[in-house]
Amino acid sequence: MAEEEEPSMGVLSHLRVIEIGSSAATSYCARLFADFGADVQKVEPPTGDPLRRSAPLTPGDQSAWFAFLNFNKSSIVIDSAEPGAITRLTALIEDCDILIDGRDVDPANCPSLDIAAIRWRHAGLIYLEASWFGRYGPYAGFAATDSTVRALAGLIKLVGPAEGPPVHGPDFQTGILAGLWGFVAAASSAVARMQGGAGRSWSLNIFESNLALSEYLMSEAFARGDVMRRIGVNRFWPIFPAGIYETKKGWLGVTTITPVQWQAFCDMLDLAELRDNPALVLGEDRLRQMEPIERQFMPRLQTRTAQEWFAEGLKRKIPIVPVPEISDLVQEAKKKLHGAVVPVLLGDEEGLTAGSTQRLTLTPPRRGGRVPAPGEQQSFAGLRTQGAFTSPGQSVRIDADGLPLSGVRVIDFTMGWAGPLCTRTLADLGADVIKIEAIQYPDWWRGVDRRPAYVDSQMYEKTLRFCIMNRNKRGMTLDLTRPEGLALAKRLLARADVVVNNFSVDVLPKLGLGYDVLKTLNPRLVMMSMSAFGADSVNRDCRAYGSTLEQGSGLTSVIGKPDGPPVMSHGAFGDPVGGLNGCAAVLVALIHARSTGQGQFIDLAQIECMMPFSAPWITVNSIAGVSPPRYGNRHPQFVPHGCFQCEGLDNWIMVAATDEAMWHRLAILIGRPDWATDASLTSAEARRGIEDMIERAIEAWTLTRDADQAMSELQAVSVAAGVARLPIDLLKDRHLQSRAFLQEVERAFIGSHPQPSMPIREGAGPYAIRTPAPTLGQHNNEILSGFLELSDAAIANLVREGIIGTRMLSQAELSKAKKVSSDR
Repeated sequence: MAEEEEPSMGVLSHLRVIEIGSSAATSYCARLFADFGADVQKVEPPTGDPLRRSAPLTPGDQSAWFAFLNFNKSSIVIDSAEPGAITRLTALIEDCDILIDGRDVDPANCPSLDIAAIRWRHAGLIYLEASWFGRYGPYAGFAATDSTVRALAGLIKLVGPAEGPPVHGPDFQTGILAGLWGFVAAASSAVARMQGGAGRSWSLNIFESNLALSEYLMSEAFARGDVMRRIGVNRFWPIFPAGIYETKKGWLGVTTITPVQWQAFCDMLDLAELRDNPALVLGEDRLRQMEPIERQFMPRLQTRTAQEWFAEGLKRKIPIVPVPEISDLVQEAKKKLHGAVVPVLLGDEEGLTAGSTQRLTLTPPRRGGRVPAPGEQQSFAGLRTQGAFTSPGQSVRIDADGLPLSGVRVIDFTMGWAGPLCTRTLADLGADVIKIEAIQYPDWWRGVDRRPAYVDSQMYEKTLRFCIMNRNKRGMTLDLTRPEGLALAKRLLARADVVVNNFSVDVLPKLGLGYDVLKTLNPRLVMMSMSAFGADSVNRDCRAYGSTLEQGSGLTSVIGKPDGPPVMSHGAFGDPVGGLNGCAAVLVALIHARSTGQGQFIDLAQIECMMPFSAPWITVNSIAGVSPPRYGNRHPQFVPHGCFQCEGLDNWIMVAATDEAMWHRLAILIGRPDWATDASLTSAEARRGIEDMIERAIEAWTLTRDADQAMSELQAVSVAAGVARLPIDLLKDRHLQSRAFLQEVERAFIGSHPQPSMPIREGAGPYAIRTPAPTLGQHNNEILSGFLELSDAAIANLVREGIIGTRMLSQAELSKAKKVSSDR
């Protein structure tokens, strides 16, 4: 969207960030600050950050993963063995605003520090410390990898063929999810500090960070019981079809959730018999007959190309999308134009990588940059602008008990998962979030069934997934299609700091609530549109869900067996990823608005939020021109690495040897001490020659043990291992229980139920859930009378006119209301 103001760079250029230790999570968190101009100083040992040696490598032996995590930073080499190393590092930290600490994951020979003493002297310091599992709990101190953590987080066991081991994606996921959470913690602290608050100290739990992807299925498991099983490649409970299918040319991602979408899909394929079958109205109904349904529609999909079906889907408003290869992303001009793919310099090599997905239009992020060599300072390093922060030497108001976003007001026009997760996170951090629904069109996560039985029994108040995504918010209803409702919305927006919507891009503008209108009402307003493809995309009208975003992101092309189809890694992966990126973008815009009084528009394209998970392969392809290999459950760097069957039915464990010492301990544990002492097997590449044999030996050992017993024995000798959990298992996970991660919440219509905490903490315990999700229109009177000062008579008239209400309309009632409205 065009802006009248001239865009400016470096919205965070007043910040200096010091990054110590080595972890993908902390590196990505720090890079998000660098994207918006912060001076990020990465502290490394003389041998460099260990992640500099992470696969995949470019032809010049540069790590494409390290490049994605670290461009636009500077590097400072500090040798912990040298005299004065601690003094030098301490001085650097005491002159910074934010310290990001990954030492608990890998200390990377960082000098020891007295963090408590530093924070005492530097009261304004924002401190973020990351760990795999937290400082306490049964898993604390576990050896871990990306894949073992995802196994424990319930992200692997439901993926892949119905028989045999589960399938998992490459190791570029936990760090990105946790890095986003870390940025949310640090950036919200920056917002609070601008109001005169003190610095804050956060702990970031990488394992819990990734439960953002599982919490929807955890809620469904609590509500419905143990009903989820692995049912095949690209098949996921409870929606069908929601997978990837072969066409005449290319693969096509398909998702049909609502009855209307299913009917349109059947019409497109000329399958009237399926369309008119009353037993196939809902996705869960279709899931019971998935094989006979697929036998009918799969041959028809192969009569046209993926692009041709995509064009048809656009016309019919069906969420379908072509599934790209990595090379398609590299060559797509639109991705480069948007900054979704950006240039990166790795020494003498020039390549591409995934850019910032937080597309602020007034204060955009940097578009690409250079990866620093060890000890290299970027040309812009140290050029901090005068910002709104107090300096370390100034006194600050200590308000450690206050929530960081207290005083921020958010108007929430979101539905489903992605948008509500964004606004829920803002609410969890203290923002006053007012969720706007309509009795005509409530949040579809309350349920898409509009039949009288569903409505009359108020089932729309009993969906746990809605309750989890909308806690800590106030809720009201407004019919925005009516002048009275629109006027009230404008009054709310005139006094808000942020407005978020994840409708199709034209919905709010057509109602008269576009940014061009709202900025005249409230120049300080930050407005974010969270559409699937972006407001200026040629695909802007494409319908999409989280599954659609993953299907169209390129990630699926690197998952699975070399000779198999592209594989989805999670049922609706794109939703929580989009939600967290949206929250990060809002916080950056809030920092700018608080320091300048100037709001702006954020055009968040959710499909671009998925591209960081493919970033290393984008870099390698852009330089070498080769398609990334698919490793199945193996790994380009670690041997052995895989998912192994344990005693009992459908019990699996992820095991990885990440270095020679770990391999040595693993070999002895499984009864092969000869392998541990065999000098010809000291490297991963050497072991790759007998990888089949090694895997058989590991599985022979795991088959004699329960999965948790196997994990305990492996972890006892510091071998990375994680049981492949189902979402229902997480409700009783002993580590999560010990950390009070699941909080009991009481709500009308549902009663007591568990809700997940944020994975970022300021103390030993989680942030408390203050209020349950609102019932439909619960806070109408409170907001209209207390905030907008309407009289009781005016509110009663709004109820009579159907502009507000507390009861969802059935399909028949909605049709009648539409007719009355058109007759006015």
